Amino acid sequence: MDKIRETAMLCVGRAVMFATLAISLVILSFAFDPAVAMKAGGTLALILSAILVWFAQTAHRRKPKDTETWLVLTHDDRPVGDHGAKLFASIMEDVYLFFAVRAFMAAVTLIVAGLVLSLLGVESSFH
Repeated sequence: MDKIRETAMLCVGRAVMFATLAISLVILSFAFDPAVAMKAGGTLALILSAILVWFAQTAHRRKPKDTETWLVLTHDDRPVGDHGAKLFASIMEDVYLFFAVRAFMAAVTLIVAGLVLSLLGVESSFH
């Protein structure tokens, strides 16, 4: 079970890392206006969080063999039978929720930072 969780954290974490890279590039592209950059990053992080929650909610309906985690696991570490499929789905749900909570916290932080910058009157550096 620990091997499945470790592999799921690796696979889902890698996907979240690439999404975070994309969000970071969007934030960087709005660097001329820090308030807008923070709000855009927060909005995208909120979308990422919603996607991860959706994946967590649908983990029990997905076939384990259709996941990257299943492909990365060695043949001996893959669970077998209905009980194994339920265990696998439960672990995947937990991992998706783990990252969804962190993406949500990042989204709230970025949105609040953007609102604070807006309230402080921080404007575009290109006037």
